Amino acid sequence: MARIDGAPATVHESAIEGRLDASGLRVAVLQATFNSSVTDGLLAGALSLLDEAGAVDPTVVQVPGAFELPLAALAAAESGYDAVIALGAVVLGETDHYEHVAHRTSEGLQRVMLDTGVPVAFGVLTVRSEEQARARSVPGSSNKGAEAAEAAIRTANVLRILRN
Repeated sequence: MARIDGAPATVHESAIEGRLDASGLRVAVLQATFNSSVTDGLLAGALSLLDEAGAVDPTVVQVPGAFELPLAALAAAESGYDAVIALGAVVLGETDHYEHVAHRTSEGLQRVMLDTGVPVAFGVLTVRSEEQARARSVPGSSNKGAEAAEAAIRTANVLRILRN
């Protein structure tokens, strides 16, 4: 077994690990459309990984920006989805806006996850430049949308095991 970054994983014999199998899971993928040249790539990566993992018709929900992701995540979690994938891109600018949006978005998504018990994968890029954002949203092994989708699936499957 290997980690996402390709390094070998250290696994205890009795460790519980979530499978990369989305069959039977209801998955919502939330995309912030602000910085869509980046978030479109994150969405493509997430949907590709979900398809490979056997997801059937994941629901894609678009919201204006990253700040709106926590509210949409809450609605999805409360509507019976087994996993939520939040995708967005917050790029550092000349004002404090970046700090507020990045912090509140991550805090809000974590709160949704802890309050509802539904995994909410953090696929929101918080980067210093558009170049960094593009590098993390292109097809391939560095696509953070695909990484978030994998985290959501594996966590949902771990929770199924732990709760049974």
